[in-house]
Amino acid sequence: MTSRGNFPREIQMHQQKRNDSVSLQLLLEHSDSGPLSSSLITEAEFSHNGDEISLTLTANSFSDIRARWNSIMRALIASEQSLEATSGGD
Repeated sequence: MTSRGNFPREIQMHQQKRNDSVSLQLLLEHSDSGPLSSSLITEAEFSHNGDEISLTLTANSFSDIRARWNSIMRALIASEQSLEATSGGD
């Protein structure tokens, strides 16, 4: 296995071409996945099944997908903190 720096080649990102779209699949598990998934309604298409939330993000560039990722993470963090503050997470 060849490596660059301390990272094996298999996990290094390939250089993106300008016209390549970028996709990211997320699978989240949380005991309060129902209320958390509600925070994603305006952020992304997702599916909710039991304790799992699954979503796929697609964008035209890495910076676009990073921005969408950041928005989703902020929504999930705010929702989880709200649950904890109102004791809805117990």
